[in-house]
Amino acid sequence: MKKFLKIFLLIILGIIILLFLYLFVGKTKPADNIDWGVTFSKRYAIDLGLDWKALFLKIIYDLGVEKFRLIAYWDEIEKEQGEYDFSDIDWQIDQVKDSEGEIILALGRRLPRWPECFEPEWIKNFSKEDKGEALLSFVSKVIERYKDVENIKIWQIENEPFLGFFGECPALNKKLLDYEIALARSIDPSRPIMITESGEFSTWIGGSKRADILGTSIYRKIYGSLKFYITYPIPPVFYHRKTNLVKTFFNLQDVIAIEVQAEPWGHKGTKDMTIEEQDISMSFNQFNSILEYIKKTGFDKAYLWGVEWWYWRIKEFNDYSFWNRAKDLF
Repeated sequence: MKKFLKIFLLIILGIIILLFLYLFVGKTKPADNIDWGVTFSKRYAIDLGLDWKALFLKIIYDLGVEKFRLIAYWDEIEKEQGEYDFSDIDWQIDQVKDSEGEIILALGRRLPRWPECFEPEWIKNFSKEDKGEALLSFVSKVIERYKDVENIKIWQIENEPFLGFFGECPALNKKLLDYEIALARSIDPSRPIMITESGEFSTWIGGSKRADILGTSIYRKIYGSLKFYITYPIPPVFYHRKTNLVKTFFNLQDVIAIEVQAEPWGHKGTKDMTIEEQDISMSFNQFNSILEYIKKTGFDKAYLWGVEWWYWRIKEFNDYSFWNRAKDLF
């Protein structure tokens, strides 16, 4: 019995070693052409003290961005139960339509930007079941409203739902997530569903099982929970090989680098850091470095995270370097 156990453990160890070598050793062919896009958050622009509409127009007509991930925040659209104000997200969608751009629309409760979850105040004392019903009602309203907008190419349901340790969010209810996805498919069978996952802390299995398209975040240098800065020791080939694995085992149309770090992740809020503190995790050289890193991953679609901050650097420090470098991409 001990002999068989020893053989079994050696086989498992061998598989782990082979998987490690597959994921972390080697190189991939760099992407020749990348379709670059950005995530835009109206609320983050406001947090930075920016005129969000003026900024949005500059992103389209000055930067030349054609691909957007936009966010339908529940607490902004349904401030009162059953009363919907779509005016701000309508305006964003209309601007992209006018410029013949493309949209990934993120909706649900857990969405991009801190604190990650955005419930309206009126729902706070609801039971878990009633919260779920209210969420499904909201998801239905959003998709019904925009299902005929041709410029919306993908529905993103929730944001990194399996990253349970990050954000001020309730525990993941997988059954509710599945209901959201099924609801989206029933209302609009023609558009693909995207689920997003952490690039560093996830196997991608949960999203790949459920999605048509998987979106991954990619961060390089952050101030972590251990109270110091860390650069993730992950080679570009890791993402290429991981993509191949999930495409092999799951019926995915595509894998997209949906949230590529292009702003600081420091020990306090970005607007409260000095320029020197910001540059620790996102200097201009690091910005260029991560663009090259993405090319080496082999992704042909990548959405940068931090366009609001690039413009804020202009307003606060007269620093055009990030904005002008981004112009070269679009």
